[in-house]
Amino acid sequence: MDTFKRLSQFFLPDKLLFIWSLVALTAVTGLTVLYPIILQYTIDTAVVGGQYDLIPYLALGFIGIMLLKGGAVYIHQYLGDMFGVKAVYRLRKSLYKKLQFLPFRYYDNAKTGDLMSRLTADVEAFRFFLSFGCAQLVNLVLLIGFSMAIMFYYSVPLTLATMAMVPLLVFVVIRFDKRVHPAFRSIRKSLARLNTKVQENVSGMQTVKALSQEDEEIYRFSGKNDDYRDNHLHVAKIWGTYFPLMELVGNLAAVILLAFGGYLTITGSLTPGELVAFFSLIAYITGPIMGLGFIINTFSQSKASGERLLEVLDEDERPDGEEEEQSSRLVGEVSFRQVTAQYDSKHKPAIKDISFEATKGKTIGLVGATGSGKSTIIQLLLRFYERQSGEILIDGRPLENYTVKELRRNIGVVLQQTFLFSSTIRDNLSYGNPDASMEEIVDAAKRADAHEFISKLPKGYDTVLGERGLGLSGGQKQRIAIARAIIMDPSILILDDATSAVDMQTEIKIQQAFREVMKGRTTFIIAHRISSVKHADEILVLDEGEIVERGTHHELLEHRAGIYRRIYDIQNQDQQHVLQRA
Repeated sequence: MDTFKRLSQFFLPDKLLFIWSLVALTAVTGLTVLYPIILQYTIDTAVVGGQYDLIPYLALGFIGIMLLKGGAVYIHQYLGDMFGVKAVYRLRKSLYKKLQFLPFRYYDNAKTGDLMSRLTADVEAFRFFLSFGCAQLVNLVLLIGFSMAIMFYYSVPLTLATMAMVPLLVFVVIRFDKRVHPAFRSIRKSLARLNTKVQENVSGMQTVKALSQEDEEIYRFSGKNDDYRDNHLHVAKIWGTYFPLMELVGNLAAVILLAFGGYLTITGSLTPGELVAFFSLIAYITGPIMGLGFIINTFSQSKASGERLLEVLDEDERPDGEEEEQSSRLVGEVSFRQVTAQYDSKHKPAIKDISFEATKGKTIGLVGATGSGKSTIIQLLLRFYERQSGEILIDGRPLENYTVKELRRNIGVVLQQTFLFSSTIRDNLSYGNPDASMEEIVDAAKRADAHEFISKLPKGYDTVLGERGLGLSGGQKQRIAIARAIIMDPSILILDDATSAVDMQTEIKIQQAFREVMKGRTTFIIAHRISSVKHADEILVLDEGEIVERGTHHELLEHRAGIYRRIYDIQNQDQQHVLQRA
């Protein structure tokens, strides 16, 4: 029950709904056990006693009880559903909020399909138990309690005899729970893996088709699908083993009732009406106890789901956690002092003893092979990850002295992998600054050389994009991302290979626009093309996490044996080949 105790913050605020639902359920149970009483009275008084004139009134009594019970059932179910829906509304909202503030490192290993499964299937399983399963458990207790009270009233010996099977039934149910709970947890995990596979396949469908891997993907999906099927079959086997056993034990109580109850009726210790009522009442006891397997099933699923939800809620939010809003604008002076960082203890440091100064308005170029540490410097500056040693200062203050929101709202980023939302181009452009005017949006688009192609779209800036910008070329998406960063009016601008998806002619236009935008801002340019960084005030050449060369474009070209000069020569030769072929 510890899982439900820890999740109680989401359903306790609406405890009154649950209480009134239980009040209605108590009325339902009370009216239900009136049926055997009326049946007993009808047999013993109206039929055996010969008072046939009472039968119409007893029939009307049955109808009245049915109407009252129907109204009580409606109130119980409506309030119960409202209780569960409101609880999971808070829970899903809290989970989504948590996902927004989890640190960047969390998403290195998180699977999209698994997270989707937690926010949908697991939350729904928890809601079902709150709205239905929990009420059924209470109904079981009330129905058994009311029925046993009436049975003891009719005959103590017969009640004790028929109840002799209950401890055995409870024992079987407990054994069932111990086996079915881990089985349902396995089902939840296999479903998450299945969802992850489907999500990855749909997202990467272009790659799948381009490489003709449809059959391989079907094979890989079949493995996940087989695992999900096998886990369900394992649960079915548990059910197939224990449910008939529970039904057998329940029916043994009916056999005892028939034998011993018949004897008491023959000897006159029990009336025929009371014996018939006993059969109805024992069904009210054995039926719910046999149905306890279903309740345990629901409880086990919700408990397994609750544990998976708590895994997300228990994640440490720092450093991306929700913080007090700050609105101060940074100057943009950045200083790295002997900074070392690594992503985990299993791998060597991503950067080692990195030091440099970037004053306001200065442009720093970062050049190097893949894995040399260029992006790591930027990720540390954004606090996506934390360094292991050294010091990072902004405007002379340690990076940790700024809230994450304050820091990132002063940094405009254009990442190499452009992500656009399934919304209008206007919404995508103003995503970092929702208060931006249309004039500011258009101006930023013009600076990024995006206004012309946007204007030619069917609805211009109100054109709704497909998923991840579907319908736009890579270069068009990248120019929108550049305009989005410009609209933020950042103190620090980061261009992570921002022109990699555009042609050289467009790159020149964007770079010319950027020179105006960069004025008064500290700019970091990560690039593979020398043409993107040759105008930088200082270029840092990285190799295996260390700065091996630094200087201006012309200074670095003088080192004929240096890495920068080698890259320049290779790219210059490539361009010459292209021109010759043209």
